[in-house]
Amino acid sequence: MTNVQQHIGSMALVVKDYDDAIEFYTQKLNFELVEDTDLGDGKRWVLISPPNSNRANSSRTNLLLAKATTPEQMSAIGNQTGGRVFLFLHTNDFWRDYNLMLSKGVTFNEEPRVEPYGTVVVFEDLYGTKWDLLQLNNQ
Repeated sequence: MTNVQQHIGSMALVVKDYDDAIEFYTQKLNFELVEDTDLGDGKRWVLISPPNSNRANSSRTNLLLAKATTPEQMSAIGNQTGGRVFLFLHTNDFWRDYNLMLSKGVTFNEEPRVEPYGTVVVFEDLYGTKWDLLQLNNQ
């Protein structure tokens, strides 16, 4: 039997505007713009990823910024998981990244806390999508 090899290549994140989202993620979170291809008719293929996640890692996961085009899609912006945390940004230095994000005006929903699994804080992107910034104890 063949060894199955799979990974999630991209996850769609519904946004209101490509350029505003690119600016937020690259300027406030230091994400890298992986690709921005014009597909015509106002559509673009926009991939972003956290810093250094694309180097020598063929199984990386990118975020695909998907511009909302219908009322149903617009209603999902900032609430893709019904108010729960949607994405988990793992880091190797929680306090470095927390302080940098704080200095750039990122909105945090709480004070950082230490849990049995690591240090974590909930923050929001420009549309209110909830994220965890997380440093696991084994990192």
